[in-house]
Amino acid sequence: MKTFMPKAADITRKWYVVDAEGLALGRVASQVANILRGKNKPIYTPNVDTGDYVIIVNASKVILTGKKLDQKIYYKHSGYVGGLKETKYRKLLAEKPEEALRHAVVGMLPKGPLGRAMAKKMKIYAGAEHEHAAQQPEKLEL
Repeated sequence: MKTFMPKAADITRKWYVVDAEGLALGRVASQVANILRGKNKPIYTPNVDTGDYVIIVNASKVILTGKKLDQKIYYKHSGYVGGLKETKYRKLLAEKPEEALRHAVVGMLPKGPLGRAMAKKMKIYAGAEHEHAAQQPEKLEL
């Protein structure tokens, strides 16, 4: 008996739409990361990108539980001495809700070229409209 190892030609990718309205940020991020990695498929292999495309709509209506909205801080660094910038999630969700969700999902993906390739299959929109109707995405309930 031989072990099946999927190749790029064996993988069929589907498109899913996830409505994040009223859902917790971390729960949405972990389930989307599993779909991007392909962990929901029987052909999952850790070193091969077997995941599907995910479109996330209503990213501005995602919620954080407890006091995280004021206590959770998003950090980024410019690369220069003293260049650490910090932003509270209340401000980040108000200005760039797509980036808050992207930061959460990318943190749950593998680091390196494989994780970056998986992250490119995620499209995030603050509102309810998206421009991927031609791909005929399936609605996914989380």
